Amino acid sequence: MTITAGTKLGRYEIRSKIGEGGMGEVYRAYDATMHREVAIKILPTAFSTDKDRLARFEQEAQTAGGLNHPNILVIHHIDTNDGAPYIVSELLEGETLRERMGGVALPQRKAIDYALQIAYGLSAAHEKGIVHRDLKPENLFITKDGRLKILDFGLAKLSGVGDGSQSQTEVPTRRANTDPGVVMGTIGYMSPEQLRGKLADHRSDIFSFGAILYEMLSGRRAFRGESTADTISSILREDPPELSATNKTINPALERVVNHCLEKNPEERFNSARDLAFAIEALSGSAASAESTQTILSGLPTRKRRELIAWILTALFLATTALLVFAYFRRPTVETKVTRFVIAMPEGASEITAPVVSPDGRAVAFLATSAGKRSIYVRPFDSLIAQRLTGTDDALTPFWSPDGRYLGFFNGGKLKKIEVGGGPSQTLCQADDPTGGTWNKDGVILFGSENKGIFRVPSGGGEPAVVLKLDESRKETILDWPVFLPDGRHFLFHSWNGNADTSAIFVASLDGSERKLLMMNDSNAAYSAGYLLFARDTTVMAQGFDVTKLQLTSEAFPVAEQVYYTPPISYSNFSVSENGVMVSWSGQIASRQLIWFDRSGKQLSLVGLPGEYNDMVLSPDEKTAALQNTQNGQSDIWLMDLVRGVPLRFTFNAGSEDDPSWSSDGKSVFFQSNRDGFVGLYQRAATGAGNDQLLARSDGVDNGTDCSADGRFIFFGKAPSIGADLWVLPLFGERKPYPVLQSEFSETQGHFSPDSRWFAYVSNESGRNEIYVQNFPPAGGKWQVSTNGGAQPRWSRDGKELYYMGPDRKLMAVSVNLGSSFQMGTPTALFQTRVFRYDAPNRYAVSNDGKRFLVNSSIDEINNTPITVVLNWTATLKK
Repeated sequence: MTITAGTKLGRYEIRSKIGEGGMGEVYRAYDATMHREVAIKILPTAFSTDKDRLARFEQEAQTAGGLNHPNILVIHHIDTNDGAPYIVSELLEGETLRERMGGVALPQRKAIDYALQIAYGLSAAHEKGIVHRDLKPENLFITKDGRLKILDFGLAKLSGVGDGSQSQTEVPTRRANTDPGVVMGTIGYMSPEQLRGKLADHRSDIFSFGAILYEMLSGRRAFRGESTADTISSILREDPPELSATNKTINPALERVVNHCLEKNPEERFNSARDLAFAIEALSGSAASAESTQTILSGLPTRKRRELIAWILTALFLATTALLVFAYFRRPTVETKVTRFVIAMPEGASEITAPVVSPDGRAVAFLATSAGKRSIYVRPFDSLIAQRLTGTDDALTPFWSPDGRYLGFFNGGKLKKIEVGGGPSQTLCQADDPTGGTWNKDGVILFGSENKGIFRVPSGGGEPAVVLKLDESRKETILDWPVFLPDGRHFLFHSWNGNADTSAIFVASLDGSERKLLMMNDSNAAYSAGYLLFARDTTVMAQGFDVTKLQLTSEAFPVAEQVYYTPPISYSNFSVSENGVMVSWSGQIASRQLIWFDRSGKQLSLVGLPGEYNDMVLSPDEKTAALQNTQNGQSDIWLMDLVRGVPLRFTFNAGSEDDPSWSSDGKSVFFQSNRDGFVGLYQRAATGAGNDQLLARSDGVDNGTDCSADGRFIFFGKAPSIGADLWVLPLFGERKPYPVLQSEFSETQGHFSPDSRWFAYVSNESGRNEIYVQNFPPAGGKWQVSTNGGAQPRWSRDGKELYYMGPDRKLMAVSVNLGSSFQMGTPTALFQTRVFRYDAPNRYAVSNDGKRFLVNSSIDEINNTPITVVLNWTATLKK
């Protein structure tokens, strides 16, 4: 049934129908919240009773929604309408590859360009364990600006991640209906193993890719018979005609790549889409080099050929990239050509974020995790190696000095700097709950601090001074992501007041005398070459900006898409230099899975489906977990039924809710919210009935809550001008909160012992986060429990053990005696976890018997999405 224009589906208004197919109808619609046009695919109600069709539609949504890559269609939202599910995605303008080819061969250069984009997209999907299985020209879309997008993961199979040793039933995601003997896909582009009804892995997509590339280069299908049976027979038994017979100008090395993709035996094809991308990248730069590579490998056995091809082609690709960069910086100033390349993640690293380009546009710094430690890496563009900076463990939000000699960063509640060439880090000042920094040519550093404002400090160190305070009229709670403009006197910053629709980008002066609204927008901002850059969701926009008059001069337009955006902190992963270099990152932090482990680290069971979960706490009866869920750009509290594995949304406000905890009787859930322009501690019945009750409000309530076992007190954190303090709220009498620990250091994550007479907490007084124990209320004694750093303290139900998370993400246990005095044993490691951020609160929970641990585990430990570099990005504005 066709939906008429003007129909509302939630926040989306249908504008017109733009297509239909076997999997549903597609409409153009308007998103009133994000102020953008979108595409909505709706499965007709008549088909919603078809379980197979419905399962395929839901699988398409869940699969594609878990990907975030420039060459894969973006999924914004998933919902239902009158029982019919629908998917909201980005609206694409352009045509399919089938329409672009029109039955004729494409120019070789254009075919290589499209092939490389397909390979990049497939590589991103395969690295997340997703196989498309229905790759064909109809499922490849070319936008008006020449970007290629992979569509329709409705037939995707969720396979194991890694080396392929994991069986399908072991993958912690919903199982796909891909039983042996069932043929799925499109005849003509299907691999031999698919036609035989065998389980298909990522190499089946490589076969389909080969068939598509053959067609782009020749203008004819690789396998086509007079009947379906003839086509199947051709795929199983015959090779397509030689490309050189139909196109005399075909690059011989490119033809060998096609043939390598179309091997009947999966073992003989490229081992991965990443290897395939490297091979095509090498061809795009130097066909002769690729041909020489093939000559060198031709005398080797097949297995050795496969092992060496990735290494040789990787070296060719990196060398070509280095030459491109060198040529760019030696080019005449009149050169206006746009050059793009990617920077791969350092070997063995994961969780890459926050790329920032140097002021001269010659290097990029970024955060990556290796061996459990998050550090700053620096990659000069004329080098093939990214260098890890020693002394930057657990660093946050790096930023460059104007001369490119130093990097500023935050660690353990401190602002620090380090020389890019190496050397020890230097502490400049206290900086709790930092929200970004910037450095001008006069040696002034600005940094934001959550719930406090923006501060300045000399680059040599000193006492920070307030530049901007929170604007009470706007109900501001955070001023973040300051960026100096070229004059060094004015700076951009983002203002957050609890609502994305009313958050804004401002410009202000260093002396605090000027503060001017530029636009309503919820992201960080930057300036380059006469333009203000900012993000709308995953699209980076540019808008003309006069830095002398401090005013916008034109309409906004997109300059980069599929850049990863983190809604909870209003941050888009892009950066620009003064001379027109842009870096961005399109990957995303891995989804998490709740997993039960025993004390040895043996996996016992999964709980529910993967999700964007953060804080997670068990109810006293262990039947429910309260957790923070950040899906679809929201931050809400959900309740997970641990028996059935079913999550249920618990809060529904426009603000951000997090840091849940349970009352001692399990009848209430405490949490924090900034819904009303301030951060408050709230209570709500666990049944969801009734209204939320505000218990305490403050300029700086944060860092989690914990209720004492006797039900008399709640721990919470406050962040004054210096450090972070632990407070308690009595749940009796006048209920007036008061501080328990106040100092120049940060004390966070307080947790009561089972007898409510002691409490464990995290403090950075030693220079790094460690676990301490004191009496409650404090009576003078204090014991340091951890020895090499730690966070997330938890007590066993019987009070005989204390647990915490080490910086290497190992779960630690310490025997304790809670008699008249505190006694403890030596910390021992129980098992290695895969929690995201060891220092964040509530990433694991302990069962009442102390024999099981529910861990919020990253299911995609390695995220290999590269950093994209664009040299002379402003040249694209002339097109």
